[in-house]
Amino acid sequence: MAAPTDYSLIATDLDGTLLRGDDTLSDRSLAALALAARAGARHLVVTGRPAPRVRPLLDDLGATGLAVCGQGAQVYEAGTDRLLWSVTLDRELAETALGKIEAEVGELYAAVDQDGVDGLTLIEPGYLMPHPTLPAVRVERRDDLWVRPISKVLLRHPHLTDDELAATARSVVGSLATVTMSGPGTVELQPCGVTKATGLALAAEHLGLEAGRTVAFGDMPNDIPMFDWAAHGVAMANAHPELKAVADEVTTSNEDDGVAVVLERLFGGTEPHVLPRPRSGRVSR
Repeated sequence: MAAPTDYSLIATDLDGTLLRGDDTLSDRSLAALALAARAGARHLVVTGRPAPRVRPLLDDLGATGLAVCGQGAQVYEAGTDRLLWSVTLDRELAETALGKIEAEVGELYAAVDQDGVDGLTLIEPGYLMPHPTLPAVRVERRDDLWVRPISKVLLRHPHLTDDELAATARSVVGSLATVTMSGPGTVELQPCGVTKATGLALAAEHLGLEAGRTVAFGDMPNDIPMFDWAAHGVAMANAHPELKAVADEVTTSNEDDGVAVVLERLFGGTEPHVLPRPRSGRVSR
């Protein structure tokens, strides 16, 4: 059955978007995704979380297909528990980038996501996980972060805001890495040129789907490339101002089932519940 809208692909961030603050999926969100699936649309999770941290949520969704993980560094197939595509961050470049940032802002606390379907999240002394429900292994010293290939580095500063840390990192890192801000307390370094959009484009090509028929949902600046790629970008009410500025519309918050509100309208013919956000054009990042 063909979808009754122009959209055949739904791309959703997880934290702050599809998930509630307690890492759960509401019954309404599950029902809305099922509604879209019955109409013929595909759903892709597009998240900063690495594949091992996404697997349980995909199980909750009953998903056996693809997911874009690690800020676009991984395309994961849930049904076979394997990575169809992955790219790692050179560990020497990562150390160099960290040194450049610390020369500007003082001591940082760092963590890494290891590559692979069984990769661990390693955190150095002083680093606090922004999501305490996510498993992590504490190491004794920074050198221990580099023992295996990594997909990204996570940074925290004891005093600077995320916006301040991200801005400084971008100003000094250059082509060593891509700097993203994906949530409260989450500034990240990933392979240069890798974004959610690059991973989403690969997954969509694998599925035979097009950017022009994609609706994307997000809440943080790391979702801007995904919005630029998709035909229609929907920011949550709780979204960062930078993402709202480039969104095609703003829905209700993740706690108020904002993704479901839009999907019900698009695939169920219900009255719109979103807050239109006109804009002059997209911002390239």
